[in-house]
Amino acid sequence: MTAANQELADFLRRARGAVDPARAGLPADGRVRRVPGLRREEVALLAGVSTDWYTRLEQGRRITPSDGVLDAVARALDLGPAGRAHLGHLVGAPAGRGAPRAATPQRARPGLRQLMEAMDGQPALLLGRRTDVLAANRMAHALLPDLDRLPARERNYARWVFCTEAARALFVDWDVQARAVVENLRLDVGTDPGDRAAAELVDELSAASPDFRRWWAEHRVHQRTHGQKRLRHPVVGELTVDYETLTLPGDPDQALFVYSAPAGTASREALDLLASWSLTSGPRVVGQKPR
Repeated sequence: MTAANQELADFLRRARGAVDPARAGLPADGRVRRVPGLRREEVALLAGVSTDWYTRLEQGRRITPSDGVLDAVARALDLGPAGRAHLGHLVGAPAGRGAPRAATPQRARPGLRQLMEAMDGQPALLLGRRTDVLAANRMAHALLPDLDRLPARERNYARWVFCTEAARALFVDWDVQARAVVENLRLDVGTDPGDRAAAELVDELSAASPDFRRWWAEHRVHQRTHGQKRLRHPVVGELTVDYETLTLPGDPDQALFVYSAPAGTASREALDLLASWSLTSGPRVVGQKPR
């Protein structure tokens, strides 16, 4: 079995094991369940396919299912939008795979750097493939301690989260935030299984962090679009920031994360204080050399 087929097999088995049969609407059949989750034949029943076909899919055999069949399997396994996209990537279906990634190094556009610098009171972070940090404005470096201390070619958000004490101390719920990083990285890696740099990053983080290694093995996926982060900042204390993820037309492998807090709140006051403090500390916009 190839590495890509093994990824598909692992993903489907773990997804199947996470589904509650009772919530899936299956009638009780009186058989004792030796393991949690659905049986293969139950997934096939819910998806409207034969057990033999689903078994071959889960074994990673070379088949080309239609979009409709993949949608049905995703519903049966309760995958959600991110899981459905990941399934398409692993199967290699045209709708899930999208356009092939360009081999050229990633760079932040000059105009985008100017925009980030103009966001003087808002932390802004540009991430590329495998969560590489392509650029960050002054406020982002002030909000995320020690990110700029990583060597330029090693400046990666996942590496910062799992390999620096500053990140562990910053997030009130570090385990929740870190797990989301793993699940988003898993989704990203699935779009380009041949990315050698991604494989090296996964190996590095697996060796450095038991938490990363355990969560990576769960093969869960998550797409970060918006949400909140609860922080315990070394300069301004506790605050909660909202983040929005903006994807860039023409650069689908880059995402701009902008952090903010509602006006009139203690968190907004903390961000304003951080903005004043950062005027005398740290770079304005820093980017890494492309990989």
